[in-house]
Amino acid sequence: MTRADTLPTVRPEKTPPGGRRSRRSATLVVGCVLAGLIALLALVSLFWLPFSADDTSGGRLAGPGNGHLLGTDKLGRDLFTQVMTGSRIAVEAGLGAVLVAAAIGVTLGVLAAFAQGWLDDTLSAFLDILIAFPTLLLAMLIVAARSATLGSAVLAIGLAQSAVVARLVRILVKRVLAQDYITAARTSGTSWPRTVAGHVLPNIWPTLVVNLALQFGLAVLAEAGLSYLGLGAPPPNASWGRMLQEAQATFTTAPAGALAPGILLVLLVIGVNLIADGLRDTLDPATRRRRA
Repeated sequence: MTRADTLPTVRPEKTPPGGRRSRRSATLVVGCVLAGLIALLALVSLFWLPFSADDTSGGRLAGPGNGHLLGTDKLGRDLFTQVMTGSRIAVEAGLGAVLVAAAIGVTLGVLAAFAQGWLDDTLSAFLDILIAFPTLLLAMLIVAARSATLGSAVLAIGLAQSAVVARLVRILVKRVLAQDYITAARTSGTSWPRTVAGHVLPNIWPTLVVNLALQFGLAVLAEAGLSYLGLGAPPPNASWGRMLQEAQATFTTAPAGALAPGILLVLLVIGVNLIADGLRDTLDPATRRRRA
């Protein structure tokens, strides 16, 4: 027996499953905290604001103090009031756009998955064209054709995002329809509506929820971009994008007007993306198997 045969075998240490779960849980918790704080700010703004949205009695570009937590803008309006109002507009825009995208996208995606032949090819090409078209540009065209309101911005962003949701749903549904239990359900006489409700949708919703969470963050950014261009919620509604546009000329003298909405916008998007990442690890079985 050689000396090498007597040496103990060193096995690589494996990360305990609890460690992986704790990291995934931490991602979800941090995301919920970041997004939850801004959602709480938006909820409070529905019932209480430090000042009226059109109150200009604070003095132009005043610094923090005298009841103004962040100071005032170039018109004398309280910046913290505008930040609170902007958080409500951001949350409303994100939720509204996601609801529109989900309603239209899931319907079109399921229909496209059941289509065959030339109809399937036509719907797929149509969705690819919509996806290739920039979301913000499509939203700008829709808002310009209607009017610059928050409702128009939400509808435009939701319609633009519905193509992405529809293509994802089409792929997921086709994958589920190819499974043996779907064939068994159809053989037993189950109708297509019951098959979709009982077998298809329950199997695609984990991936769909993650994608909708990502679409929420994109919708918030799109609404801020439209408001920056003057195509979002009109004054006196203080969207974060409008605040950034108005504060760019006075950034050197009153940086809070741009920093406050910009930081909150970034934190909200990061929080939502962390939530999506945490939900992917928690809900998607394939991801759990790959990381196990």
